[in-house]
Amino acid sequence: MDGTQLQAWASLKSFKRRGVPPANPRDDPGNPTVNFRGEKRSNKTHESTTDPDAQLYKKADGQKSVLAYLGHLLQENRYGLIVNVCATAATGTAEREAAVIMLGPRQRRRRTLGGDKNYDVPSFVETTRDLNVTPHVAQKVQFTAIDGRTTCHPGYTTYGRQD
Repeated sequence: MDGTQLQAWASLKSFKRRGVPPANPRDDPGNPTVNFRGEKRSNKTHESTTDPDAQLYKKADGQKSVLAYLGHLLQENRYGLIVNVCATAATGTAEREAAVIMLGPRQRRRRTLGGDKNYDVPSFVETTRDLNVTPHVAQKVQFTAIDGRTTCHPGYTTYGRQD
C-alpha cells in the first residue's frame, strides 16, 4: 500500500479566504497581485476559487504546502501488480482510510499488508486485524502499534527487502 501527492491544477493565488466576496478586477486580470504576508492560510479558513475540492497539503516536514489530492495504490506483494487504485482529498489520515476501503470486507484467509511508517497507528493496526489482515508496516522508533504478534514471524523481516 502506498500513497502519493497529486498536485491540483490550481494556483496558490486562487487560495482565498472563505466567505469574502471577490475583489473588483484590476486593469490586468491575467495575473492578479496577491499579498499573503502576515496571513496564516489553512483549509479551515481558505479555499481555492478554481478547485474548491483541493486541499492545502504538505507531504512531510520541511516541504512546501501545495493544493493537492492524494493518490493511493494497493499492490500485490509477489509480482508487484496493482490491485486497486483511488484518489482522495489530501488529509493527514487519507492514506489509512483509503487502505481500509481498498482492502474490502473481511475474508476467511489471512492476508498481509505492507506500508510505510504512516500506517503504524493503533487505530489502523486494530482495523486491519479486524479485517483478518496482518499489517507488515514499518515501525516507528517510539510508540509503535506493531507488537510481537507481527514482528516474530519471518515474513515480517523480509517485508522491506527488494530482491
